[in-house]
Amino acid sequence: MPPNLLRLADSIDRLNAMIGRLSAWAILVMALIQFAVIVLRLFGVGSLWLHESLFYFHVALVLFAAAWTLRHDGHVRVDIFYTSASPRSRAAIDLAGSLLLLLPFMLAIIWFSWPYTLRSWKILEGSREAGGLPLVFLLKSAILLFAAQMLLQGLSQAIRAGLALSRPEGAVPAPS
Repeated sequence: MPPNLLRLADSIDRLNAMIGRLSAWAILVMALIQFAVIVLRLFGVGSLWLHESLFYFHVALVLFAAAWTLRHDGHVRVDIFYTSASPRSRAAIDLAGSLLLLLPFMLAIIWFSWPYTLRSWKILEGSREAGGLPLVFLLKSAILLFAAQMLLQGLSQAIRAGLALSRPEGAVPAPS
């Protein structure tokens, strides 16, 4: 497999790691916001903006860390066969999973969410609640960004699996 493809996979992995690490900070922000919401309630003050912002940070955490989690095998997988499989068999499973499941599903998400997100951007959709955050169009955009990240990570996974299958011992070089 050409070294350019391995460099592409490494670049994808670095991009998704950067986004994943950045989104992981949402946990701290969410904890601080939740603390502020509780303290404000003790004084009889409510803030819809703070309350809704928790949802926005939760979306950022879950959607933007998903590709990073996939890269580190953190997603749920049926390990009955995978754990006892040889490296070549694992690579074949990863390649088939990427090409037959992950990539088509992410393309379908992009296809179906594109008009939904575009309509939201056209009207700069905001919260349905009076006084809520006027950024719902950004939440809907997160769906597209999630699918694009996962699509790229699936491509990286397929490249690495293809490389493992092209080597006689089935070893894949560690990402740089």
